[in-house]
Amino acid sequence: MIKAVFFDIDGTLVSFNTHVIPPSTLEALDLLRKKGIMLFIATGRHRAYINNLGDQEFDGYITLNGGYCVAGESELIYKHSIPSTDIDALIEYQKAYPSNVFPYILVKEKELFMNYKTSRVETVLSQLNFPEPPVVPYSEIPPGDVYQIIAFFDADQEKHVMPFLPGSESTRWSPLFTDVVPKGSSKQVGIDKIIEHYGFTLNETMAFGDGGNDIQMLRHAGTGIAMGNAEDAVKQAADYVTASVDDDGIYKALKYFKII
Repeated sequence: MIKAVFFDIDGTLVSFNTHVIPPSTLEALDLLRKKGIMLFIATGRHRAYINNLGDQEFDGYITLNGGYCVAGESELIYKHSIPSTDIDALIEYQKAYPSNVFPYILVKEKELFMNYKTSRVETVLSQLNFPEPPVVPYSEIPPGDVYQIIAFFDADQEKHVMPFLPGSESTRWSPLFTDVVPKGSSKQVGIDKIIEHYGFTLNETMAFGDGGNDIQMLRHAGTGIAMGNAEDAVKQAADYVTASVDDDGIYKALKYFKII
């Protein structure tokens, strides 16, 4: 019996076209709630930058691709930051390879900071309806752990950059950027932290996703469901492929499995 369902946000719960949760998905969430099934977010976003869920309530949040997990609205149950040596290496890389400099956003516990903005950055922020972080020189960023680097480089540049960050790994879900996270951090880990906290089993979980950063989660959950708008690699990792976010995919999958 399913006791908890985990949802990616962008491209899964929320349409890239409308930037809101489709009506059929809202109905499905309400039906799940009435059956006593717990609802969790599993996203690459920072908690403070989740701005597209309306007034929908959730029982917890796996944020920053598993690097920062919260029970309820604010009870921190797990966090995992990028090694400070990797952050230092990122800064040195940008100095050593000026022709390879790229925009990035450093994601800290409470705030986000961007080094500079380009048309690529503007495109991504617009596509995701993502609030624009302040542009701040690295020397002026407050001290503290970094939990994620949103790096605006393509896959070829990624191959050159990532060896300089041995304590981190890339979880790409867009051709325009990637989420760099600490090694061993993933939405899969986030699910484990949530089920440990609440006391249900992995077999009692279901997860929905559409991006490359959802692959581990979909393989790990009791039932992993890929959206119809997902890339082929994501679909291959899932137990079931539903319709797209804009074609009532979540509602249809929950009906197919007789959860609602």
